[in-house]
Amino acid sequence: MTNIAFIGLGIMGSPMAVHLANAGHSVAGYNRTPDKAQPLVEAGGRAADSIADAVQGADVVCVMVPDSPDVETVLAGQGGVFGSAAPGALVIDFSSIRPDVTAALAEQAAAKGFRLLDAPVSGGEAGARNAALSIMVGGSADDFEAAREVFDVVGKTVVHVGPSGAGQTVKAANQLIVAANIQALAEAVVFLEAYGVDTKAALEVLGGGLAGSAVLNQKKENMLTRSFQPGFRIELHHKDLGIVTAAAREAGVVAPLGALVAQLMASARANGDGGLDHSGLLRGVERLSGRTSENGEN
Repeated sequence: MTNIAFIGLGIMGSPMAVHLANAGHSVAGYNRTPDKAQPLVEAGGRAADSIADAVQGADVVCVMVPDSPDVETVLAGQGGVFGSAAPGALVIDFSSIRPDVTAALAEQAAAKGFRLLDAPVSGGEAGARNAALSIMVGGSADDFEAAREVFDVVGKTVVHVGPSGAGQTVKAANQLIVAANIQALAEAVVFLEAYGVDTKAALEVLGGGLAGSAVLNQKKENMLTRSFQPGFRIELHHKDLGIVTAAAREAGVVAPLGALVAQLMASARANGDGGLDHSGLLRGVERLSGRTSENGEN
């Protein structure tokens, strides 16, 4: 059994913390909205009333918060992990943030006697609930091996991809690929519907060929039913594509499709769809096409 602090109990963090508690670890969770800790408490974990409370006695500190400034506050802010946890603790940041911020935080962590891994995840809410996340990990090989008992509980595909910041770089690439696939699927659905095709049957046969993908399998039902309950919100994917475009420019890499899909994601957010699942990009295609969903929206 390991003493684990889990900071951030949202759509992704809550089921991950629950899995760790169910695996027999002692888990103390903290979230700014206290009632988000209830599933962890029901699984035998403890609801902490602050970050400092959560990390007391923790061997491992897990973080799952939305953006770079949030991670900086949780780790290096007043009452944060670096000032409250015992030196030597292994810090695993599951958040998706800028690679340069991760690299800077890793230096701060080392100077204060902590070990930091950047371990962003892919798989959305379904992957978190089913403990089937893909986890791309940056940091030292020794720290990666030390974190295995945590990763194996919450993830299915876990790969050490390089030094600090490498995990975030790979996650940025992941978000580019996913966004492009969702946009292509959305355009295909609107195209098929315009011709009166049995769209469900069409997607079934497309899924069995070269056009098949995890995005098609996981997001087709959302699009067919126009049900966009968030598994991964548009506003978060908008943030991630900002990371992609900025990092590409910094590296001198041209990513024209990335720039386009970033603008389409920004448009969806500007039109009030930021709280929807990213499969809600379909609504943007409908707006551009002058079409109306069956539910009368757009």
